[in-house]
Amino acid sequence: MAVELYKRGYTKVYALTGGWNEWAKAKYPTEPKPVTSAKNCVLCHTAMTPGIVSDWKLSKHSQKGVDCAVCHGDKHFSPETVALAEIPTPERCAYCHGPQVKQFKDGKHAKAWDAMKAMPTFHMQPMAMIDGMKGCGGCHKIGIKTEAEIKELRKQGGQFGVASCDSCHTRHIFSKTEALQPQACRTCHMGIDHPQWEMYSSSKHGVRNELKQLGVLPGSAAAPTCQSCHMTNGNHAVRTAWGFVAVRLPMPDDPQWAADRTKILKGLGALDPAGKPTARFGALRDLDVFRTTQEAWQKERDRMFANCRQCHSPNFARGELEKGDMMIREADRLLAEAVEIVAGLYRDRILAKPGHYAYAYPDLLAFHDAPTSIEQKLYLMFLEHRMRTFQGTFHANPDYALWYGWSKMVSDLTEIRKMAADLRKEKKGKRR
Repeated sequence: MAVELYKRGYTKVYALTGGWNEWAKAKYPTEPKPVTSAKNCVLCHTAMTPGIVSDWKLSKHSQKGVDCAVCHGDKHFSPETVALAEIPTPERCAYCHGPQVKQFKDGKHAKAWDAMKAMPTFHMQPMAMIDGMKGCGGCHKIGIKTEAEIKELRKQGGQFGVASCDSCHTRHIFSKTEALQPQACRTCHMGIDHPQWEMYSSSKHGVRNELKQLGVLPGSAAAPTCQSCHMTNGNHAVRTAWGFVAVRLPMPDDPQWAADRTKILKGLGALDPAGKPTARFGALRDLDVFRTTQEAWQKERDRMFANCRQCHSPNFARGELEKGDMMIREADRLLAEAVEIVAGLYRDRILAKPGHYAYAYPDLLAFHDAPTSIEQKLYLMFLEHRMRTFQGTFHANPDYALWYGWSKMVSDLTEIRKMAADLRKEKKGKRR
């Protein structure tokens, strides 16, 4: 039916619904433009994409008269103009949700795309895995992209990965109620390097929330969600005190911890083997994956402490957060030794410097593209097991902190020591 209407010439019918147009003219008088009638969009898309239409009809957008063209533009009006349909970016959402988009841009989620692109071996991954959103890109798509990046994505067939807000407010219902549930975070916050959903859902916090959702606990029961801790009062600037890699400056007064942290910064490529800042230091700082000032760290710690205080005493809240700090220190001791063992293999030329490495030094950010078995073990120690050690502690999940985190790090270090000894023995045998 819809296609037949298009064929008969009903291709550019504009909205006469005064409600939306009057509101838009009043709010954005500098951008008056006609919009394609939702009636005509629905007519076609009921056949083509019925689920999308169903969700839109359930949305507040539909109830408030926010038409399809408001988000998708008015250039797509026939099967032949599908490629002209716009996929809304945060800038488009900001027309109505300005404060939320501004907050989002101040948080770590906005930097997710750049962070993925900054990985040193990013270019080695299949397009479908990254830009096609079937691997890292599937979650990192939440990050803001430049116009040039969006253009390139569309050229490569990844045109549906340019949005950001729909990562949590899934299209086309865009429900605030949905985004407020901890399950909204689950699709990304799981797996090897950030299994926060798994930690949270099996913690006391998560179990109480599940029982609350099931009606076992009353609606007034205290049951923290991801959003109540990390998006207090709806603030979209999601940030943490320690940042993703749990490394911070300035160096601590504890000389051992300072030395360990220096080795880890070298492993991250933020410092060169001599301990001097590199170009990557600036990139990691700009990507907000670690804290470079006491003030930046303290601001986020104070915010989280205030959140914990909603349910817990000051002593309990402060003590639990400090335990997380101490577990980072203990984990750093293990990781630093492992980094130094592998660095020693490079120093003694037992391992040859790969062509794409900046220095003859292990690169923790090489991830699965690390060139040797011992470095593969090192990257898992850093990205999987160290993450679980401190994230499990902060998320009140003892099992993750111990068995999936700390215990695995101890095992990793034992294996790395053995692998290094074997490599040295093998090298010595060849010299004979």
